[in-house]
This record gives sequence, C-alpha cells and structure tokens, in this order.
Amino acid sequence: MEIMLYIAALIAAVAFAVLVVYFAMTLKATKQTLNNVANTLESLEKQMQGITTETTELLTKTNRLAEDINQKSSKLNGIFDGAKGIGETVKDFNQSLRQLSNSISRTSEQNQDKASQAVKWGAAMMDIWNKKRK
Repeated sequence: MEIMLYIAALIAAVAFAVLVVYFAMTLKATKQTLNNVANTLESLEKQMQGITTETTELLTKTNRLAEDINQKSSKLNGIFDGAKGIGETVKDFNQSLRQLSNSISRTSEQNQDKASQAVKWGAAMMDIWNKKRK
C-alpha cells in the first residue's frame, strides 16, 4: 500500500511537472504576444505623432487661407460698394435727362406758335437779304 502511495505521489509530481511546463510555455507565448502588442502600440504612437503634426500643419494652413479669403473678400466689398455708387449715379443722371427732356417737350409745345412765327420771320429776313444781295 505504501508503494501505491508512492506511485500516486509520483504520478501527481509528474502531472504537476507537466502542468508547470505547459504553464511556463503559456506564459512564454503570452509574453511574446504582449511584446508584439507593445511594439505595435509604439509604432502606432509614432504614426499618431506624425498624423498629429500633419494635422496641426494642415489646420495652420487652413486658418491662413481663411484669413486670406476674408481679407480679399473685404477688399471686394469696397469694389462692389463703388460699383453700386456708380450705378446709382447713372440712375440719377438718367432721371435728370428724362426730366430735362420732358421739360423741353412741354416748353416746345407751349411756345410752338412763337417758334413758328420766328421761323417765318427768319425766312422772310433771309428772302429780303437774298434780294438785296442780288
């Protein structure tokens, strides 16, 4: 019976040794996997730093471009205001010409008889002058 106890202890010791060997292999594989993960994370961190730098540069360029567009837009606003002023001036000038034309038309209608008499007198004077010359 004692032998069986020794055999059972030997089997337990061998099983424990096998368990320790497999546990050590598992820990070694886990260590290698964790090292690979750490390397991957380091590489990812370096790439993220590059992306962050590029993003910062892009944001800076975008801000400068937006500033430039705003400056050019405000300069164009002055041009459009000037064009608006020219348009209003032309409109006022056209209105003044229209009023002058209407005034001349009214005056000529009112003084049509006098104008026709002036033309007749002028024609008569020219006839007299032509007769005198001959």
